[in-house]
Amino acid sequence: MPIEIRVPQMGESVTEATILRWLKKEGDTVAAGESVAELETDKVNVEVPADTGGTIQKLSHAEGDTVAVGDVLAIMGDASVAPAAVPSVATEAPPAAVETAPASSRNGETAHVGAASPLARTLAEDAKVDLSLVKGSGPAGRITKDDVANFIEHTSDAPAISATLTAQTATAQAAERSNQSAAEYDTCPPVRPTPPAAKQEAAQPTAQTVTQAAAQSGRPEERVKMSRRRQTIATRLVEAQHTAAMLTTFNEMDMTAVMALRAKRKDSFKEKNGIGLGFMSFFTKATIGALKSFPLLNAEIQGQEIVKKGYYDIGIAVGAEEGLVVPVVRDADRKTFAEIEKTIADLAARARANTLTLPDLTGGTFTITNGGVFGSLLSTPILNGPQVGILGLHKIEERPIARNGEVVIKPMMYVALSYDHRIVDGSEAVRFLVKIKELIEDPEALLLEG
Repeated sequence: MPIEIRVPQMGESVTEATILRWLKKEGDTVAAGESVAELETDKVNVEVPADTGGTIQKLSHAEGDTVAVGDVLAIMGDASVAPAAVPSVATEAPPAAVETAPASSRNGETAHVGAASPLARTLAEDAKVDLSLVKGSGPAGRITKDDVANFIEHTSDAPAISATLTAQTATAQAAERSNQSAAEYDTCPPVRPTPPAAKQEAAQPTAQTVTQAAAQSGRPEERVKMSRRRQTIATRLVEAQHTAAMLTTFNEMDMTAVMALRAKRKDSFKEKNGIGLGFMSFFTKATIGALKSFPLLNAEIQGQEIVKKGYYDIGIAVGAEEGLVVPVVRDADRKTFAEIEKTIADLAARARANTLTLPDLTGGTFTITNGGVFGSLLSTPILNGPQVGILGLHKIEERPIARNGEVVIKPMMYVALSYDHRIVDGSEAVRFLVKIKELIEDPEALLLEG
C-alpha cells in the first residue's frame, strides 16, 4: 500500500516552506527515520524523514517549489515493490556528496552511519567526530545535525573541533545549500501563499543568470533569486516601518570605566569561567536594569492591549550569511556575566553553523544589535516586531571630550534606541537610554542594578 510522506508541522507560525533539495530520488530505498528532503522555512531548515522504510515511487514536487504543511511531498511503496513508472516533476538527483554514505566511512562508524542525517554526517566528517559516540535524538535514534553540534560543544576539545568545523565545512555547506541561513527574526507571521506565477519562477534554478539584452549591450547584469528568508527579512523590515510609530533617540557613553574593569578582570575571568569577558554581557545587564526602570520598553501591543512582560528574554543580533539572525538569551536577568557570555557565544556559533532551532529564535522581549563590530559609527536600528524597543551599539572611538573645563581624550561610543512611540513616550525613551549610560559608566552600579 502506498505511503504518503507529507510536509510536517514546523512551528506554530510556520505554514509554508520551500523544497531546498531532495536527498532521495525516485527508485531509491529509504530506511525508517532517514531523510528524504530538506525544506527551507522562514526561520530554520528542516529535514523530512520517512516514518517507515520503503522505496520512493514518486516525488510530487520539484526543488524550489513552495509547499504547505500537510502537502504530499513523496509517495513511497514497500521496499520489495518496484517503483511505479509515473511522471515526476522532481529535479535531478542531489550530488553524491549528500547521498547516504557507506558503512565504512572515514570516521569508522558502522552502527550509526545509516541512522545519521546527511547534514549530520557532513558535519561529523568535517569535524572528525566519531558518530558512534553521538547519541541521536531523532526518530529511532537518528542522529541530527543538532546532535553533532551539541556533541562538539560539550567535548573537552570543543574549541579545536569547532575551529576545524568552521574552516572545513564552509565550502561543503555552501555547496550543499542554496541561500541557506538561520532564521532571521524572533516571530514571523504566516507567509501568504505563493501565486502560480511565483511558483513557476521558484522551480527554476537559483543560479545567477545574465540577461540577454544586458549582455548584448556590453553592460552585464546578474539576477539572483532571493531566498525565502531574505524575502521575509525584506517583508518584516518594511512591515516594521509601516505598522509602528518608530522613532530613534541617541546618546553617547564614556567606555573608560568598563574598559578598565574588563582589562583588569579578563584574565582571571577567562581562567575561572572558560570564556572571555566581552562588552555584550555589560550591555545586556545594563539593558535589563533600564528595562526594570522603564517596563514599557519590555512590552508589546496585542490588538487594543499592552502586554507588559515580567521576564527578560534578550535577543542578540548575529550576522549570518543570508542576513541578520536574532537568537534569544532566555531569562537573561537570572544569568551571571559568565552565563550570558557563554550563551551568546553558543548562539552565535550555532547561528553561523545553521544549527539554531525554532525555540532559539522565538519570544524575545527586547533586542540588542552591535553594528560596531563591523565599524559602524552611528545608525538607526529597525524594530524587531512585535517588540517595541531595540538598542543599537556602535564602534568605540577615541574622541576629544570636555571634562571639568578641560579637553581630554576618551573612548566613546554612540548608542541608539529605536522605539515604538505608540506606547513609549519620548521622555521614557530618553531616560531609558540615559539609564543605560549611567550603568555603563559606573560598573559598580551595574553590578547592583543589572
